[in-house]
Amino acid sequence: MTPLGRPLVLYARSRAVPATLAALAGTAALAAWAAAGLDAYVDPGRRVPVPALAPLLAAAVIGVSLYAPSDELDRTAVRPWWPRRLVQLAGLTAVACGLLSPAVLGHPETFGPPAMIRDTLGCAGVTAGAAVLLGARLSWLPAFGYVSAVYLGARGSAVAVWAWPVQPGMQPGAWAVALGAFAAGAALYAARGARVEGPRG
Repeated sequence: MTPLGRPLVLYARSRAVPATLAALAGTAALAAWAAAGLDAYVDPGRRVPVPALAPLLAAAVIGVSLYAPSDELDRTAVRPWWPRRLVQLAGLTAVACGLLSPAVLGHPETFGPPAMIRDTLGCAGVTAGAAVLLGARLSWLPAFGYVSAVYLGARGSAVAVWAWPVQPGMQPGAWAVALGAFAAGAALYAARGARVEGPRG
């Protein structure tokens, strides 16, 4: 193994990246199974639960991997850690988008791959920001609460903006909010890292 490769492998193991990738693959399989049973060929709107809830589950998996087991070492390292954090978050989010999109192929103008990608980006951004404020273990809570509330009652004015997780794939307002959430969450996590927690039990 090259001198550069070994630190990357150690970093990936310390952040449970292999287990996270396996969990993302399982999430994608579950999403594909759920989407296949919704008779979306009759009404594409029946897919709403899949692009709303599968990205939420994927973001929760990503959020748990943001746990830093050695915060003291991170803060005293010679090289800055923000590039590694950013690559980890962006890479896992890209993998999640790639794995989840095939679950809802077809109907891109409604609840197809664009909606899945948008919701994955938005949920991952909210989760990354929450990891900084609440810690990696609880990082899934804000996204879970928000998406659940929106899914149960997306009505009112400006719904395309504040209810972005349940909007059709091509809504510009929904995309703007989701991309903004990802950019803000990624920047905050890259700069600060996850909140310090006790060792995992």
